[in-house]
Amino acid sequence: MITDTHTHLYSTEFNEDQKEMIQRAKDAGVSRFFIPAIDSSYTKSMLKLEEDFPSDVYLMMGLHPTSVKKDYLEELAHVKEWIDKKDFCALGEIGIDLFWDTSFLKAQQEAFKTQIKWAKEKKLPIIIHCRAAFDEVFEILEAEKGEDLRGIFHCFTGTKEQALTAISYNMKLGIGGVATFKNGKIDTFLKEIDLQHIVLETDAPYLAPVPYRGKRNESAFITKVVEKLIAIYGLSFEEISNITTQNSKDVFGI
Repeated sequence: MITDTHTHLYSTEFNEDQKEMIQRAKDAGVSRFFIPAIDSSYTKSMLKLEEDFPSDVYLMMGLHPTSVKKDYLEELAHVKEWIDKKDFCALGEIGIDLFWDTSFLKAQQEAFKTQIKWAKEKKLPIIIHCRAAFDEVFEILEAEKGEDLRGIFHCFTGTKEQALTAISYNMKLGIGGVATFKNGKIDTFLKEIDLQHIVLETDAPYLAPVPYRGKRNESAFITKVVEKLIAIYGLSFEEISNITTQNSKDVFGI
């Protein structure tokens, strides 16, 4: 059993072959798909995905940091409305992204803190998006740390020291296609991180692993990530799949 802890199956890039793409993933051994939110414009398509694949997908709710703009309070209200009326598996993806735009940093920080508070109230994990913002994310996690804080550092691309810091806040590391890149760097120290701290993800349709790099990613390609971890940890395909799936169960409680 393989678990894809982060895949945007509702993406418009899958409009033409969504059903077939999901079947390809199932044929590859992927049986659990965790679906991150972005903002209110995607809620309808996420709910339709759940309706079409009720036994396969688990929806999150949250406001992505790159969607934190002038109307972010309205977007947060949308998140709150939905988590109060429907069960979700996590608050995500949430966090801070300073790669494209730094002008909304304060708003991103406020949105991140607010959604962490809601996650704690609902006893849900958080799924963190962090790009060019490790210091800013860690500052907030340091203030929020505790037994009621848990989750996944999605698409982890930091250093070994940053990996250990993330783990200290009760976060698993989401490992995907980047681990297969020649310049990905994380493969140089992953063996020093116990596999109990790792979960698998694709972030489909983004960040396709080698040999599909540059093409549309899909959940079936997660097997290439498993193969990379086999090379790193010296374990079998089954062992990598089972351990990382158990780790995902520990996070989501599902």
